[in-house]
Amino acid sequence: MEYSKTLDSLRSTGNFRKCPDDRLDSGLIDLSSNDYLGLSKYCLNDFVKDNQSLLTMPMTSVASRLLSACQKPYEALETRLSEIFHRPALLFNSGYHANTGVVSALADRDTVIVADKLVHASIIDGIILSRAKFQRFPHNDFAELERLVAQMPAAKRVLVIVESRYSMDGDAADIETLIAIKRKYGNVLLYVDEAHSFGAEGQGGRGLSMSSSAPEEIDVIIGTFGKALASYGAFAAVSQEIKDYLINKSRSFIFSTAISPLQAEWSRLMVEKMATMDAEREHLKHLSGKLHDILAKYSADCCSDSHIQALIVGDPTLAVEISHKLREQGIVALPIRTPTVPAGTERIRFSLSASMTDADLDKLDNALKCIFKK
Repeated sequence: MEYSKTLDSLRSTGNFRKCPDDRLDSGLIDLSSNDYLGLSKYCLNDFVKDNQSLLTMPMTSVASRLLSACQKPYEALETRLSEIFHRPALLFNSGYHANTGVVSALADRDTVIVADKLVHASIIDGIILSRAKFQRFPHNDFAELERLVAQMPAAKRVLVIVESRYSMDGDAADIETLIAIKRKYGNVLLYVDEAHSFGAEGQGGRGLSMSSSAPEEIDVIIGTFGKALASYGAFAAVSQEIKDYLINKSRSFIFSTAISPLQAEWSRLMVEKMATMDAEREHLKHLSGKLHDILAKYSADCCSDSHIQALIVGDPTLAVEISHKLREQGIVALPIRTPTVPAGTERIRFSLSASMTDADLDKLDNALKCIFKK
């Protein structure tokens, strides 16, 4: 079958992937998850004493949000998010549902989408579903972005899409420059995906957009609960007009069974916990600087000093080999290969958690010294 040929090709080029082994309670240092605040250690027992309602929360919504009988947990979470972002919020089942649903709803034939070359696959899929015309600009090249925007007819809505913190390179968009471009061109809608920043950065964990000089200029802020907040689901922080429009036009919202009420309440508790963790965010910054210094000894391509960093090796087979050698020394750091990253930029992606210590990174440093014989 044709499927077998594709699988054989993936194996021969070192790009065949499979789900890794379970590593909970394994004693390994996990540098591959997105548990940026270390909140994954918590379970229901940690919150039941002060939140007895958790014990009676339904495990399922049984329907889409538009049909579900139980609404209060969703409304409570959206209300808390609206306080954080100073605008209404709408819940989605995942970051993937949020990006595909919001982009495809907001863009129409009178819209041109201009997206950073490295935006997430869920955004690309939303663009394709929208059927709108689109262009992509070189990563973080805002001069080229403005050149493209300036070419657009004034009658066309221009949806500019970026990520605040990029998931593979760990670098950040220049939010201030994006805001300046939006102000200069009146037909721009600015869309920022905060998936890897929400919870991990900014005062109270509000992300990079809310740390900018004019967050109100950002039309759409996407955030997820499945990374720093150790939960599940996502949200769009938007105007009331856009929220109402998405409820009526976003297919991933309308036609998906909603996340469970229990999950929504758990996310709300994680949001409350996140707001108190500025000390953990400072520790995460400290670890980020230490990791950058370590990786700089082995690669000149370190483009980030954030909680996401990469050791780019440029070869899928070598990336897998290094990952296996790290595992042998008690460290989980998985290989990232095409199509997740462009061919020739295969890498080991390191993702930090505030629960880690300096000693954990010293162990990584020693492991890399052995691997690279330095």
